[in-house]
Amino acid sequence: MKRALRAAAAAVVLAAASVTALVVADPASADTQICEPFGTTTVQNRYVVMNNRWGSSAEQCINVTDRGFTITSQQGVGNTSGAPVSYPAIYDGCHYANCSPGTRMPIRVSDIGSLTSTVSYRYVSGGTYDAAYDIWLDPTPRTNGVSAMEIMIWFNRQGSIQPIGSPVGNVTIGGRTWQVWQGSNGSNNVISYVAPSPINSWTFSVLDFINDVRNRGAITNSWYLTSVQAGFEPWIGGVGLAVEDFSLTFGGGGGTTPPPPPPPPAGTSCRVTYATDSWSDGFVANVTVANTGSTAINGWTLGFTLPSGQTVTNSWNATLSGTSGALTARNVSWNGTIPAGGSVSFGFQGTHRGGFTAPSAFTLNNGACARA
Repeated sequence: MKRALRAAAAAVVLAAASVTALVVADPASADTQICEPFGTTTVQNRYVVMNNRWGSSAEQCINVTDRGFTITSQQGVGNTSGAPVSYPAIYDGCHYANCSPGTRMPIRVSDIGSLTSTVSYRYVSGGTYDAAYDIWLDPTPRTNGVSAMEIMIWFNRQGSIQPIGSPVGNVTIGGRTWQVWQGSNGSNNVISYVAPSPINSWTFSVLDFINDVRNRGAITNSWYLTSVQAGFEPWIGGVGLAVEDFSLTFGGGGGTTPPPPPPPPAGTSCRVTYATDSWSDGFVANVTVANTGSTAINGWTLGFTLPSGQTVTNSWNATLSGTSGALTARNVSWNGTIPAGGSVSFGFQGTHRGGFTAPSAFTLNNGACARA
């Protein structure tokens, strides 16, 4: 749900900052209307429909049906050289801790036998928008926050917008030719598949796209699929755009519960999850620090050493001292306390030379910290 030539202000980051505004409605019947910026409802007791107006304070309303939704009001205007104003969508899986009823996600990629989806879009003339089908993956069984890898399938685009990053070639998937774009928005990596002409309706294998991303070295079979979403990113206009149908069907395998993380070494009371994604000369790291002790941690400093050749270029949700070698990450004003059993997360982006590896050890407030 992030797109097009934008700077560090990515959609998921802004959505995360506003997650406290989430409004969850009762399960939808026909003609349920949502105008709350982050309002959601469920349909078929299986999927979640979200308004997700994160990039504008102007009104946006969607009319929810039992199969999808229609945008009925969209008064915001986005900069076509930056981010859209919203990403109304229907999804299966987990989005910022709001998981669809009975979802099988997160699910390890190697546990998916097949994954088939049907989606139907209705487009309008005029305005600037894309019809985006999002597939999210992460090295961990994440149910909240930002997953590390976003696959975008652009079924249609109208106006002077383009995916994040730059084109890297073409590929044939599902009997169709796609232009492939690859890049990062500062929070996660993005690989986009752009259709040369609008696709109104299609039944296809989601796993075909996941396998292509794996073959590009961006993920492995040990990663987890966290959500699958179909919606629109409007910049200008958008009234009348609709997802008229959406379904997702797993076949074979799947549904296994991931093993618990290994216990921390004796004497430690913290655990670090270091989730990364890397490409030819860059990487993104999302770091979660969990308090496994019985008392709150008030003020934290995480120490670690980046392997040779790695350099940090930007970071978020922590103050980093240094850009290479031995680093410290200190809390910022709003995340200084880690309650017992709780966790905090931060991340950074950087460059690397040669093979990419993770730090071998971490310390929290000068004490050893376990690796998840």
